[in-house]
Amino acid sequence: MSVDGGYRTYAGDDLVTGEGVSVEVPVASVPSRVASRLIDLLITFALALGSFFGAGMLVGGMSDAVAQATAILLLVSLTVILPVAFEVLTKGRSPGKYALGLCTVRDDGGPITLRHSVIRHLVGFVEFYLLQGAPAIVAAVVHPRAKRLGDMAAGTYVMSLRHRLQVTVPPEAPPALERWVRAADIGPLPASLAIGVRQFLTRSGGLTPQARHHLGHDLGEQVLRHVSPQPPPGIHPEWVLRAVLAERRRRDLARMQAEAARARRVLPPDPLA
Repeated sequence: MSVDGGYRTYAGDDLVTGEGVSVEVPVASVPSRVASRLIDLLITFALALGSFFGAGMLVGGMSDAVAQATAILLLVSLTVILPVAFEVLTKGRSPGKYALGLCTVRDDGGPITLRHSVIRHLVGFVEFYLLQGAPAIVAAVVHPRAKRLGDMAAGTYVMSLRHRLQVTVPPEAPPALERWVRAADIGPLPASLAIGVRQFLTRSGGLTPQARHHLGHDLGEQVLRHVSPQPPPGIHPEWVLRAVLAERRRRDLARMQAEAARARRVLPPDPLA
């Protein structure tokens, strides 16, 4: 778990769809990322040997300045320009990522752009070639999404494409609290708190009794700050959390359905639909 803005949350590896359903994103593990990077480095090393050998034959009789400029150009091309071009064209892949079924995406799950790729590889040059990869490994081990420094700077992370996305089943309101929660005024919940509650309810069965009791009461107190009136006394906090999340999802679905119905009445039919 991690602490974000005063709210206890689990590792930030969930996306939430417009229908209020949590989707658990398969974040790439640190060993798979290291293996992927080693494959890329071996390919870069092999290309460097061939390129420098060929360049040495071409500029062997020229001045030292020309030889140095050629070496710098080849170095930048092999470590930054070529990887960036490959990653942008393949929408977040590299040879190593292809081999291990990985893909770089934005923090919101979308495909990366040229800007993201350039930032990742410029920082990666320092991480891997100047500092032998130590900062990248330490950052990936510590970060809940296994991000290296380049990912943190660019706003990206690496996900595994060989695992199916797991859609978390939305909670249902306990019948004993349905009347209360339908009439309650539920204010907006901070995103970190909403995700923390959803993950807690999904994974509470795997927690120790002490951790489950502590987290349940802690999250219940934080959620009830945004709910009025308070639930009936003596109700278990986990029931309250389930009721609040189920009602928020029900209201969101009702709102989106009403908006879609209004749009169908006002807007003409989409000719491309």
